Amino acid sequence: MLGHMVIESITSDPRIEPATLEDLPQLTDLVMALLGEEEDFTPNRSKQEHGLRLILEQPSRGRIFVLRNDHFVIGMVNLLFTISTAEGGFVVLMEDVIVHPMHRGQGYGSRLLKRAIEFAREKNFKRITLLTDKISAESQRFFQKHGFVFSHMIPMRLVFLENNT
Repeated sequence: MLGHMVIESITSDPRIEPATLEDLPQLTDLVMALLGEEEDFTPNRSKQEHGLRLILEQPSRGRIFVLRNDHFVIGMVNLLFTISTAEGGFVVLMEDVIVHPMHRGQGYGSRLLKRAIEFAREKNFKRITLLTDKISAESQRFFQKHGFVFSHMIPMRLVFLENNT
């Protein structure tokens, strides 16, 4: 999935900035690769592209930050906005913390995560919630290193299949 992306050497220090619609193809590639590693999801390019477009076209729904060099999106983090009655205010659901496989282990994921936390604090969000792989101790340690703790809540979902009323 990421194989068809042009990968150029990083000549400048990668920077973090808000994603734009021009980034949509590369963002879709990153999400497709992530979902290909997940047990709960099956990658579907049109669905992933549509979901990303919904966020990019309406900033009140969320933000996507990208880590990029001059030619390539190296990684991304997706922040969705909602309201918590428990917290009495706006909260963030963080999804899709992704670094391209060829650029992992260089601190880029930490940079993206720190930017997401900084953004949430600047905007006075009350909490960031995320889902991480139950079977991935590495992923769990990564988020714990950045201050995230396990919740006593467990995720449950009801998925509506297409053509199912």
